[in-house]
Amino acid sequence: MSKCSTDFCGGVDVVSIDEVAAIALALDEVTEGVRYGNRSWMVNGKTFVWERPFTKADVKRFGDAPVPEGVILGVSVEDQIDKQAVIASNPKAFFNITHLDGYNAYLIQLNKVTNKQLTEALLDAWLVCAPARLTEKYLK
Repeated sequence: MSKCSTDFCGGVDVVSIDEVAAIALALDEVTEGVRYGNRSWMVNGKTFVWERPFTKADVKRFGDAPVPEGVILGVSVEDQIDKQAVIASNPKAFFNITHLDGYNAYLIQLNKVTNKQLTEALLDAWLVCAPARLTEKYLK
C-alpha cells in the first residue's frame, strides 16, 4: 500500500487500483477487462468488482453532501440484506448511491478502506459470482 501525503486521507495507508487488481487476479479464474471505459474484474463471465467513477448525475444527487473523492469501486453482493450489512460495517468506506438502489452492489471509497477490508470484500464478491466448482475450497 502507498502512503497518502495529503490531509485528505489523514496520512494513512491507501490501497491503489493496482493493488485491487492484484487481489482480484489472485482469485481463481479471474480476468481483467474494461467496462464502460473502466477497469473491471470478472469470473465465469460475471463482473464482481469494477472501477466506478461518478457521473455528472451522480454528483448532482449528492446535493450539498460531500462527494466521495478518489478511486471508487463497485462491488457485487448476494442480496440487499448483505449490502446493508456491509455498508453498516464501515460506512466511511462502504456506501450506496441512488443509482444502485435495489441493485445487489455497493461502492467502496479506496482511500477509506483497509487492505484487509478490501480483500474480504473482493473475496465475498467473487464468491457471489464464481461457479460452485471454484467456491467449494473457500466455503469449507
